[in-house]
Amino acid sequence: MISIVETTPYDDQKPGTSGLRKKVPVFQQKNYVENFIQSIFDSVAGYRGETLVIGGDGRYFNREAIQIAIKMASANGFGRVIVGRGGILSTPAASHLIRKNEAFGGIVLSASHNPGGPNEDFGIKYNVGNGGPAPEKVTEAIYARSREIDRYAIADVPDIDLDTVGSFSAGDMTVEVVDPVADYAELMESLFDFDAIRAMFASGFRMVFDAMHAVTGPYAVEILERRLAAAPGTARNAVPLPDFGGHHPDPNLVHARELFDLMMSDDAPDFGAASDGDGDRNLVIGRGMFVTPSDSLAMLAANAHLAPGYSDGLKGIARSMPTSAAADRVAGRLGIGIYETPTGWKFFGNLLDAGLATICGEESAGTGSDHVREKDGLWAVLLWLNILAVRKESVAEIVRGHWKTFGRNYYSRHDYEGVDTDAANRLMDALRTALPNLPGRTVAGLTVEAADDFAYHDPVDGSVSEKQGVRVLFAGGSRVVFRLSGTGTSGATLRVYIERYEPDADRHDIETQEALADLIAAADEIAGITKHTGRLAPSVIT
Repeated sequence: MISIVETTPYDDQKPGTSGLRKKVPVFQQKNYVENFIQSIFDSVAGYRGETLVIGGDGRYFNREAIQIAIKMASANGFGRVIVGRGGILSTPAASHLIRKNEAFGGIVLSASHNPGGPNEDFGIKYNVGNGGPAPEKVTEAIYARSREIDRYAIADVPDIDLDTVGSFSAGDMTVEVVDPVADYAELMESLFDFDAIRAMFASGFRMVFDAMHAVTGPYAVEILERRLAAAPGTARNAVPLPDFGGHHPDPNLVHARELFDLMMSDDAPDFGAASDGDGDRNLVIGRGMFVTPSDSLAMLAANAHLAPGYSDGLKGIARSMPTSAAADRVAGRLGIGIYETPTGWKFFGNLLDAGLATICGEESAGTGSDHVREKDGLWAVLLWLNILAVRKESVAEIVRGHWKTFGRNYYSRHDYEGVDTDAANRLMDALRTALPNLPGRTVAGLTVEAADDFAYHDPVDGSVSEKQGVRVLFAGGSRVVFRLSGTGTSGATLRVYIERYEPDADRHDIETQEALADLIAAADEIAGITKHTGRLAPSVIT
């Protein structure tokens, strides 16, 4: 039986950079989840009898939301739902299942790297048939529908047993509960030289992978420990927990500090890595050597041909605008295209589908390739392992060799979290107003060469995305970028990106914040960060 339930709209269901993210109590409001999911279904067409993939990162409220989504998919006419056992699917694994099963789309339940728990964060994201996040025209349609929705459809059927692999019925719809890891692990085995990586582990190579009590734990245990024969315990904090063990599942140098300290210690293993809440971000650290996400993108691209899945070379590299230009230098050396997009993986989808790019990355620890349409934390870790196994060098040796060849892009991101939203918007508005007067101005001893508000013209579909971040470029190739993040759930996060290119190998060992000190001072003076936010220092520096 199908119930048509009358409802009233909420005015705050506008998807951000990657879906709708709010605190759990917001999602627990009457009809809040139902309204948004029905708005998704009402904004797309042609799904009757088709397949929908549903899964999440295991955070608090994941199971309840999945049961609602299954019942609503049944009532709205889907023919089949594929869901991960326990409600678990990493975001890249969900993308792979959509593509492998030629599904109509997928609902991914996650707030990515944000904290989990009864009063923490939750999220719902819709992915389209190519496996990637819905493009802006779809998310705008979803938001528009959410503001006028007056009813939703839901099937009156029992909850599905999410903990048992098998086939079940939800009204006229079939629900397949699948092993969340198996298909993804097979995909990884097709891309990388597992024999070479196994041999490296057998030779005594030591690694630590911190799953942060998030979704990649089961994936890391299966792939690293079982298939690649890494030592038992290589995957730490490997059991997904609804509150991530009370920790913040963001693989950066603040929230993965224990891993960083280990990798900088005298007893450091050869390689350290971590992933985030939903498995799409990564942290890579060698013994005594942290690899910035921007550098990691460039180094993976420069060495990707060493892995079987990329032995024919790359078609192109794409990076988000705030990501450093290190990858641009690799693309130039390889003679392939380089594409600069706004932040948000959805912008890479067109480039990947059109065959213009093979590897993509964002400075916010997201890297991936054309194997799925999402960033993929464990994929990046496995590509690093493949490169290490073939080159038989340490991470530090590979990094320093890369800098010697291409030069070093000193790079840092300063996050001011939980800033008053109005104050953050005033800061950005003032910056945009000042843009015409910045070129030629000297700030902190640096001369502004150009300044703009980044707008992206998609080379595939011709769409335009404006106001994607304010860029200030200085003479000599340095720059600072200002933008507001779309991934938080309370207040605003101001992100400031600082970058300086250094071609001289004798100057590649300066401490990063010292190397960027004049640019940091210039950024504060230009934007009036302290004046607008009241903050004397960033919340997080990466």
